[in-house]
Amino acid sequence: MSVEFVRKFAMSLPHATEQIQWEDHLLFKIGGKMFAITSLGPDGPRLSLKSTPEKFYELTEIPGVIPAPYMARNHWIALERWDAIRRSQLQELIRESYDLVFAKLPKKTQEMLSGQPKKSPSAKVSAPKKTARARSARAVPL
Repeated sequence: MSVEFVRKFAMSLPHATEQIQWEDHLLFKIGGKMFAITSLGPDGPRLSLKSTPEKFYELTEIPGVIPAPYMARNHWIALERWDAIRRSQLQELIRESYDLVFAKLPKKTQEMLSGQPKKSPSAKVSAPKKTARARSARAVPL
């Protein structure tokens, strides 16, 4: 596996964008929020991804998978080498990271990205409210 494999898969996800940041890191984002980070340089983790708390502890037991530097408190994992996990599992983890980040986006952003129109409250037709003046006015016989 490689950066190109991750790039191809990550960019196939709906509305994913990429950006180079911190000189030599390729970030993949949804709605402006990171869901995957790859290193383009020779040093550091190969790939970092968001995970669920349960999977975080399970995955970090695998040799070659560590808590992501600076992001472990948010349950991000990092692959120290590309062969730490199988290709199919890596695709699942990238997709899961994407889904976790998407779920945390503001509802307006989620609606905009998913193409769902904002639900408007149903218009109710009601009788006009009587004001205090209208209630106090009484018909006076002539």
